Amino acid sequence: MSNTIHQQKTTTSTIEQAYLEVNPEGKNTVLFIHGNASSSIFWKRLMQRLPENTRGIAPDLRGFGNTEDVLIDATKGMREFSTDIIALLDQLDINKVHVVGHSMGGSVCYALAGDHPNRLASITLVNPGSPFGFGGTKDLEGNPHFSDFAGSGAGVVNPDFAKRIEQGDRTEEDPNASPRVVMNNFYWKPPFRPENEEELLDGLLSEKIGPQKYPGDSVPSENFPFTAPGKFGPPNALSPKYISDTVNKFIEKTTAIPVLWIRGEEDQIVSDKSLFDLGTLGAMGLIPGFPGEDIYPPQPMVSQTRQVLEKRQNNGGEFKEIIIKDAGHSPYIEKEDEFCSYFMPFIKS
Repeated sequence: MSNTIHQQKTTTSTIEQAYLEVNPEGKNTVLFIHGNASSSIFWKRLMQRLPENTRGIAPDLRGFGNTEDVLIDATKGMREFSTDIIALLDQLDINKVHVVGHSMGGSVCYALAGDHPNRLASITLVNPGSPFGFGGTKDLEGNPHFSDFAGSGAGVVNPDFAKRIEQGDRTEEDPNASPRVVMNNFYWKPPFRPENEEELLDGLLSEKIGPQKYPGDSVPSENFPFTAPGKFGPPNALSPKYISDTVNKFIEKTTAIPVLWIRGEEDQIVSDKSLFDLGTLGAMGLIPGFPGEDIYPPQPMVSQTRQVLEKRQNNGGEFKEIIIKDAGHSPYIEKEDEFCSYFMPFIKS
């Protein structure tokens, strides 16, 4: 891993954008998009493994890392993030990229591909969020449990977790809310702990906190779990209320772009039985007032993704699914060598 990481910042047409960069003279470009409660730091080791003739760019999305501290308009879904990314590519005079998105970054990829397919050479989805959003849907077609999308958005975020991010908490004192504990229990499969744990924790703690940032705002609902998405922040932007309209564009307009879907088999965040989904937790008897699995089944996140990719394939698109065993939500960190054995040949081809 000899590539030198450069911390950069530029003012684009939308925002003052911070990003990491390697091999700035490279002929081809790989764009890395991080997930929620994360930052560009999470991509550093993978960027250092890029071939010397390949440029790597990893932005901090708005609301994260060293990028300008501004509000996040959730009503735009992932499009505010994707618009910022296109503005960055324009500013750097980059025409086309191989894009890699992890978790929420995968959700950004759907919007980016649907709105700007001519800017993408390939798409790599790493344990991506469902194309229908996170929370609040019940079947393979992404239909909501309720018309107000209750069960998705900021209202289902643990407020103590957000508070501890704001405080810069590096302890392990709270098993449910300490950022370090959440990261090590859910970002990868225990007992794995990365060598650069402190640096990755820095990235997690860099998320901006507030009612217009993370976690955002919520509104009361008459439906379980009695909270529905508001209008600001990443969790609301991930709600199917605002994100699901990108699905058809992704299916219909991106068929010329090859897709590699890589996921850790034991992911507890993006799963058909996600431990961050109230349908799963309710069925386990952990949520008061749960109406029953027949009314509020868990969101089949992985199956929804496969359904959408298969529909896209039937429309002429190409995808390949790779499952990495004994890995959780971040196989590019947990199983770096194995991940690269699939990813590097894919972007070269």
